[in-house]
Amino acid sequence: MDSIEGNIRLLLQGKEVEESQDFCDFTLQDQNEVTAAKGVAVSTPGEFTPELRENVCFIVAAVLLNSEGHVLMMQEAKSSCAGKWYLPAGRMEAGETIVEAAKREVLEETGMEAEITTLLMVESAAGSWFRFVVTGNVLGGTLKTPACADKESLQAKWVDNLGELSLRGNDIYPLIHRAKQYWERQEDVEPWHPALMPVDKPHTKLLLRLVIAIRKRVNNRVCVLTSDKTATHLPVTEINPVRSLHSTLRKYMTEIFGSDLPPHRPQGILSTELMTSNPSGTHDGACLTLLVPIRKALEEVPLIDKYSWVELPKQLGEELLNRMAKNMIVPLNVIRLLNNHDSAFRAAVPTRQLSIVDVLTRYTISDFCVAV
Repeated sequence: MDSIEGNIRLLLQGKEVEESQDFCDFTLQDQNEVTAAKGVAVSTPGEFTPELRENVCFIVAAVLLNSEGHVLMMQEAKSSCAGKWYLPAGRMEAGETIVEAAKREVLEETGMEAEITTLLMVESAAGSWFRFVVTGNVLGGTLKTPACADKESLQAKWVDNLGELSLRGNDIYPLIHRAKQYWERQEDVEPWHPALMPVDKPHTKLLLRLVIAIRKRVNNRVCVLTSDKTATHLPVTEINPVRSLHSTLRKYMTEIFGSDLPPHRPQGILSTELMTSNPSGTHDGACLTLLVPIRKALEEVPLIDKYSWVELPKQLGEELLNRMAKNMIVPLNVIRLLNNHDSAFRAAVPTRQLSIVDVLTRYTISDFCVAV
């Protein structure tokens, strides 16, 4: 079990886990078989290969503040939202990492050179649209003026009061609020999670790795769940590209624990592994590691075959528990979308021929989210 303990330590440090192969315990094909066995029609393809800009969309957004707490904003040049203001943000391109994409977007849209220091938040809509929100420092550059307007943006400026601007979407308010909280934090009063950088690792599938933590009543030690299918490893499921991450998580938890699920709550992201492939490649997947505490004692939670608990050393268990405190982990924001029966969706997509990826590429997330 040393590999499990070692991987938990690596994840708490935001590093890549050490595994000899990519594991997936609950594939889309497995999920479809479970669905079909209940007499429900299957709507998800059993084989799904994520392809950038075709059926999966990765967005980066950078929230950068100056010493006065003003946020770096850019004015849109695209015809669909020309003149509106937004954070420097955009889609990842072939062969990019999250950090490379964020630095490129900041430079192209604002003229400034950025150093990315941490992930602030990961957002997901359906299972094929992800936005990685980062922050960091401005190292230099020249702020873009109207005289330098191009197809990327019209201009950029440091903004104190967002209310003075006509915004492209209100979805950036919580991102900016969190960035301000992060930079104004006082570690001795209210500690925050350590800097978490994305792991530059390619994947062929969209995967969700789970660190499911529970206490053992007999000695109050922390245990984590492992899959014993093939080599022992942390549980991994394939993400359903047309369902929310919450839906994927619930279905997998039911596979592990049965229909009587123990009380649990996704805590946040321990690591993000992603590096898009070159145009001729086939590695446009990703792997998110999610911390999921269970609010019952181990002795009260039965398991389905091929899963077991591993007790962690006392100090390591306490470190994992510490990450469950407020602001001690990067949040995962799962956005509930309007569906194609809603008037807003039908108005934007009258032919209903666009996929979720198409829709969220053309519009902001706030156009189709529900009461965020």
